[in-house]
Amino acid sequence: MSDPSSDRTSGRTSEWMYRTLHTVVPPVLRTLGRPHVEGLHHVPATGGVLLASNHLSFVDSVVIPVVVPRQVAFLAKSDYFTGTGLRGAAQRAWFEGLGMLPVDRDDPRAARGSLDTALEVLARGDAFGLYPEGSRSRDGRLYRGRTGVAHLALTAGVPVVPVGLVGTDRLQPVGARFPRPVRVTVRFGAPVLPGARFEDMPAGRARRQLTDEVMAAIAALSGQPEAGVYNERGPV
Repeated sequence: MSDPSSDRTSGRTSEWMYRTLHTVVPPVLRTLGRPHVEGLHHVPATGGVLLASNHLSFVDSVVIPVVVPRQVAFLAKSDYFTGTGLRGAAQRAWFEGLGMLPVDRDDPRAARGSLDTALEVLARGDAFGLYPEGSRSRDGRLYRGRTGVAHLALTAGVPVVPVGLVGTDRLQPVGARFPRPVRVTVRFGAPVLPGARFEDMPAGRARRQLTDEVMAAIAALSGQPEAGVYNERGPV
């Protein structure tokens, strides 16, 4: 059984790191990426919400939380949290400070665990970010969305705000260790709501339709051609 006082200490540390990094990182990002933000008013100030985005670069999970004026949780590979020594501690503090939560992608139960983690975040009234494509697009196309986003929205009864990222693949290309000075655009669209229109649908059909609506909104925001197929699993 975990020690409640230890959990509170960890929570305070993560909150402090989040505030610290969000004081330091935004000016750096504004210098490198000079993000142009559109439609931020679509993100509700309070309450559970899903931010569903296209995925072009590792830095996507930094750009979105930096421009959104509330804490956004993302999932990240558990490997980022298990390093040892000073470097491991610094890396762990960095990812925790960004509001990221560990997930073991090699665990066959990881998908279910990821959904449970997301539902916990949403139940607290917090924001959760995810990439319905699953993995980064390496050819610039927008791949078919997996229905986990709809499962979360329908189960938690929260809106899905579509996000279109443009230029993050040039800000930090696949394989690059550090960002480059490239202008990026972040567009937020009108929320897709899990309303009464889905109540009489079979669960599978409802999840597919809601997911397709979210992906169509993301495509309109990002300007990407739609691949029409699922993306293969790759690096997050």
